[in-house]
Amino acid sequence: MALTASGGGGDPTKAPSASDPSLGFLTKRDTEVKLPRATRVKNKTPAPIQITAEQILREARERQEPEIRPPKQKITDPHELSEYRLRKRKEFEDVIRRVRWSVSAWVKYARWEEQQLDFARARSVYERALDVAHRDHTLWLKYAEFEMRNRFVNHARNVWDRAVSLLPRVDQLWYKYIHMEELLGAVANARQVFERWMAWRPDTAGWNSYIKFELRYGEVERARAIYERFVAEHPRPDTFIRYAKFEMKRGEVERARRVYERAADLLADDEDAEVLFVAFAEFEERCREVERARAIYKYALDRVPKGRAEELYRKFLAFEKQFGDREGIEDAIVGKRRFQYEDEVRKNPLNYDSWFDYIRLEESVGNKDRIREVYERAIANVPPAEEKRYWQRYIYLWINYALYEELDANDMERTREVYKECLKLIPHKKFTFAKMWLMAAQFEIRQRNLKAARQILGNAIGMAPKGKIFKKYIEIELYLGNFDRCRTLYEKYIEWSPANCYAWRKYAELEKNLSETDRARSIYELAIAQPALDTPEVLWKEYLQFEIDESEFERARELYERLLQRTKHLKVWISFAEFEASAGLSGEDSEGEEKKNEVGYQEQQMERVKKCRAIFERAFDYFRTSAPELKEERAMLLEEWLNKEVSFGDLGDVSLVQKKAPRKVKRKRPIPTEDGSTIAYEEYIDYIFPDEVALAPNLKILEAAYKWKKQKTGNDG
Repeated sequence: MALTASGGGGDPTKAPSASDPSLGFLTKRDTEVKLPRATRVKNKTPAPIQITAEQILREARERQEPEIRPPKQKITDPHELSEYRLRKRKEFEDVIRRVRWSVSAWVKYARWEEQQLDFARARSVYERALDVAHRDHTLWLKYAEFEMRNRFVNHARNVWDRAVSLLPRVDQLWYKYIHMEELLGAVANARQVFERWMAWRPDTAGWNSYIKFELRYGEVERARAIYERFVAEHPRPDTFIRYAKFEMKRGEVERARRVYERAADLLADDEDAEVLFVAFAEFEERCREVERARAIYKYALDRVPKGRAEELYRKFLAFEKQFGDREGIEDAIVGKRRFQYEDEVRKNPLNYDSWFDYIRLEESVGNKDRIREVYERAIANVPPAEEKRYWQRYIYLWINYALYEELDANDMERTREVYKECLKLIPHKKFTFAKMWLMAAQFEIRQRNLKAARQILGNAIGMAPKGKIFKKYIEIELYLGNFDRCRTLYEKYIEWSPANCYAWRKYAELEKNLSETDRARSIYELAIAQPALDTPEVLWKEYLQFEIDESEFERARELYERLLQRTKHLKVWISFAEFEASAGLSGEDSEGEEKKNEVGYQEQQMERVKKCRAIFERAFDYFRTSAPELKEERAMLLEEWLNKEVSFGDLGDVSLVQKKAPRKVKRKRPIPTEDGSTIAYEEYIDYIFPDEVALAPNLKILEAAYKWKKQKTGNDG
């Protein structure tokens, strides 16, 4: 009730809302900051005066308030100084209490005490800091530099000793310690520190610093002894090379050579052996030992893996160009490429392109033994799968091998063996290579061994017949004039592939060229009687042309009728009509013009026109009644018919065709999608024939009657 009474401005009888601001209860909606909605820019043209970034920065700087700096304090007596120190120490102690692990806070505190010349307090701060972070080498460095800066040498030595004992792997501590001893002239102490450091087996930088230290003071023997310990501790090519250069710099050639020889024996199989051998060879070059350098290069090329010997090859090639003759330079270039190819075929023996490149390289050199060795190694990498696509590149290795033995090596027996082994290797039951059979047969023909060639081709037909083999075998026998063998081969060809129109046509062509007309006609008849052919139209065309060439016009007419029983294609009708228009005209064009005026010729010509016109009319009736949907074909037929009537001259009747000519009309039809809906329309040319226009009224009456009957049936139902 008290809450209700104290509600401000509302109805006292009304219960308070959960989000009444006067009661301090606010919802998320009440506390939400509502920003004005961004208005759309209507005028997007640029302002006449553009604001630059420089102007914005200048205004910000002008309006910046001046920085408040504390006033400078001037200390005039010891009492003020002690108060100042007390206040600063309290500030530092407060900072350290908050950030105990911050090394920079301790260092600042110690620096301030150092500035106050209170070295005991500064030392105390460093010691307290080391209790917190004795693993931080930066703190040790600051501590030691403080002692050195203020000439507390023994204190500094004490700090360095403690630092290197706790952190022996931090090289900077050792360097600073040794540098201090050198500055003080305590060479013996510095050497002792180096020995302590070397006992921890540092990296190469520490050993190099020790050697340089000894050389600065002329201790060559000590430096040599350190080098011996160095290469024993770090047996790497770069350490041995540095040792050898040290000896070479002092004129100790034999000592340097012994160092290189030890390194070559010890690190011949190291990953960086290439660098060692190159340095060794260059050392021998500087010593004018050319043969020794060449021997080192060749030894290295045999030992170093090809993938890591690029620099070695380049150096060897440059060496041969400088000191070798032409043959040596070529050997170096070939050797480099040879090792590259060896590395490639070692990584992937089935990379036949690399084998081809390798073989071409060896063929350019001309060493028969090496060429044959590479060929044998290449063909030994048989494709793992018996699929032709994997063998297509591989088979050319055999082809090139055989051609090399025949053309370059002139070894016919080896060539024959290569072909024999290759044909034995191919899995003929799954696939074959007609090229290999044909090349083997052609090789035997070049050797005047027809019997072997026929045997190879016969085996090919028996084991893996292919059209290319039949064609080449028939071509060879035809060239030799063995027509009976050609007939036998054509029969096997047709028996193997009865749907191959090429075989039928060539067989008939052979009989035709041999003037065996009946045999040719029988072959054509057998061919067109086949249930399936790859190109039947070509076969029928040649058969028709054969009968026309033989002046058997009745047979040709009968063939056309038989063809029309199989297909009513437009081209067949047009060809039939053109045949009727020109039947019996061959040889008449060469006779005199006066013969054309004879009555017999005119009657023959009129007969041809009638027969041609009859074929066109039959074709037109077929397309009009049996295939009315083929309007474009019917229009093309009328176009050919019209051209033919024009070519007849006075005997032609153009009006007969023109009155049947259609009218072209542009129409639109829908383009259906996969789901049957229509997304667009396309234009097409439609043909309206005169007979369709005449039938249109009757069709409309029939359509109206059909709609009326359908509507009546629906009402009765």
